[in-house]
Amino acid sequence: MKRHADARSDARLVICLDTAGYGVSLISRKLYELLPDPVSNAYGLYRIVDESCDDYCYPASLFIPAILPKQTEERLQSVG
Repeated sequence: MKRHADARSDARLVICLDTAGYGVSLISRKLYELLPDPVSNAYGLYRIVDESCDDYCYPASLFIPAILPKQTEERLQSVG
């Protein structure tokens, strides 16, 4: 599924802790963009922009929130 242009403004970042069989799509210890998806979240899934540059749902247990200084997060989100 392709990214929605309007989803970028609500993006957050997460760190992948475990690829759990998704080694082609995810890289451990890498930052990923988390897209808002309340339906997936209700099922314990995160919608992530992965290594294919598309967004897919992965188990939320594979990630932790990336807590970054506000300035760093803003700079990362502005890089396209």
